[in-house]
Amino acid sequence: MVKNLSRKGAKAQREVMQCKTRFAPLRLCGTNFCVLLILLSLCSLALAQRKAARFDPDGSFWLHESTPPPAEFSDFGGINLNAKKLRHLPSAGLQLVNGTTFRFKTLNVKQNDFTFTTVALKGVSYSFSGRFLKGGVYSSGILDDETPVLEGTLTKFRNGEKRGEAKLKFVYFGGT
Repeated sequence: MVKNLSRKGAKAQREVMQCKTRFAPLRLCGTNFCVLLILLSLCSLALAQRKAARFDPDGSFWLHESTPPPAEFSDFGGINLNAKKLRHLPSAGLQLVNGTTFRFKTLNVKQNDFTFTTVALKGVSYSFSGRFLKGGVYSSGILDDETPVLEGTLTKFRNGEKRGEAKLKFVYFGGT
């Protein structure tokens, strides 16, 4: 095996080596670009899933026909979670059939944990503890007005004493 150790041969090897080092950063840059592209794709998928998993039950909930209220709740109308505060929508709170609204004193709205208590009017107040049966953005039109979407226990108090309790199911009404 003959080795060419001349200056000219060494220079030629150096030029070849330089040529390789010029293209190596481009290969690394291409690899980095692919990794960056994959990361961006994963982030956009995560954001899309987060939007799909968004929960917003804004609207009104009326009693489902399968659970007629007991006599203590004959004046009960519905539960309003209208956060938009538009004039044509009922105020947020528990509403009686005569139009009286018991505003929320405490309110916790999560899909698996929906609880509230109301302020007392003429010594009467209400509390509720339940859960939503479906997720999503309710106002987007994914629900009908016959399928229960909320269930829980409604309790009525008069002057701090429990006067009635009922396990109820509710349907969604988004308004007009």
